[in-house]
Amino acid sequence: MNSVQCKMARAGLGWSVRKLGEMANVTPNTVSRYENGKDAYTSTANKLRKALESSSRVRFEGENGVFVEFGG
Repeated sequence: MNSVQCKMARAGLGWSVRKLGEMANVTPNTVSRYENGKDAYTSTANKLRKALESSSRVRFEGENGVFVEFGG
């Protein structure tokens, strides 16, 4: 998951930076840094990805694909 995919998935879920931070157990500042390309730690990406995927509505594909299911 790259920074753009992260931002798009978060927006698609309607989650704030704070909400994603809470779900990933990182600070909102860490989320912002990652989404702006200033935090390239694999551990950060993994935490954010797991949090987004925990919604059961997000799926990442390839280098740029992100899918968010709506409705339910």
